[in-house]
Amino acid sequence: MPALPSDPLVSFVIPLYFTGDGIVKLLDAFRNLPIPEGYEIVLVNDGSTDNTVARANEVIPTMPIPVTLVDMARNFGEHAAVLEGFRHVRGQYVINLDDDLQNPVSEALKMLDHIRKTGADVVYSYYSEKKHNWFRNFGSKLTSTMATYLMDKPKDLYLCSFRAHSRGLVERITQYRGPYPYIDGLILGATNRIETLLVHHEERADGQSGYTLRKLIRLWMNMFFNFSIMPLRLASVLGMILCAVGVMVLISVIVEHFVFGVKQSGWGSLMAAISLFSGSQLLILGVMGEYVGRAYMTISGKPQSLVRSVSAHTPHQPLIANNAASL
Repeated sequence: MPALPSDPLVSFVIPLYFTGDGIVKLLDAFRNLPIPEGYEIVLVNDGSTDNTVARANEVIPTMPIPVTLVDMARNFGEHAAVLEGFRHVRGQYVINLDDDLQNPVSEALKMLDHIRKTGADVVYSYYSEKKHNWFRNFGSKLTSTMATYLMDKPKDLYLCSFRAHSRGLVERITQYRGPYPYIDGLILGATNRIETLLVHHEERADGQSGYTLRKLIRLWMNMFFNFSIMPLRLASVLGMILCAVGVMVLISVIVEHFVFGVKQSGWGSLMAAISLFSGSQLLILGVMGEYVGRAYMTISGKPQSLVRSVSAHTPHQPLIANNAASL
């Protein structure tokens, strides 16, 4: 859908997760940006159970720009929340950034300028120095490395959630309605017009990151089983290797028995072989089962996200709330 003359130039999509009082500082950073063509903010509360929504509803009416607040029915994860936010944007360009302001708004303006000049579909940010803790830095690096081999990601491309997108790309990737979204996988499958930009990264001002090992593993599984068939190929290779090992062991036993007359007592080696082959079979079945299970959940209609309500604010007008149920 082409942008209308009344639409803003850029939409900022920000997922909220236990942001609390930090919403005040976050929105203050967007009050007077030098974007003459206009801009808007789309906030997505990803199931926060603290005072995030209450504080947002207090601050939003004071904003001099359009603000949309999407309140999710429960926590669906960052990627589902961002995709839901993308479905409510009106801007010609869409910039995704976190709620902790470690990516300063001034750097978002640089990304906007870069995507307009280059005509790219997406601009990924990268940092000379990341100010996250060591665990998050390690997880991000490992995720980016695995994406190179699983999804044919360019080796020099660093996957980061701080991105600028064209409206056309956003409309393409939001067509995905599967229950296990991975935005970078959708982007890599939808375009090769990709640019990168060096940006500054700030220390976290307050609060703590919600980045956990559980979320990291969930992200990896989405990457493995929804955007790649590499695990199935690896399982096939493992099966062939074990068959070859089994044949070689059988030949060696036959040769020792008939040529050298060696009688194998064999209990320890037999147990080891059974454990190896049985474990490998269970691993292969587990990989196949994960694919089948995810296919079943997709076909059965498991929702990618559900929206409790959407509140739209325009300057000098009251907050208008509508109930919504979005899949």
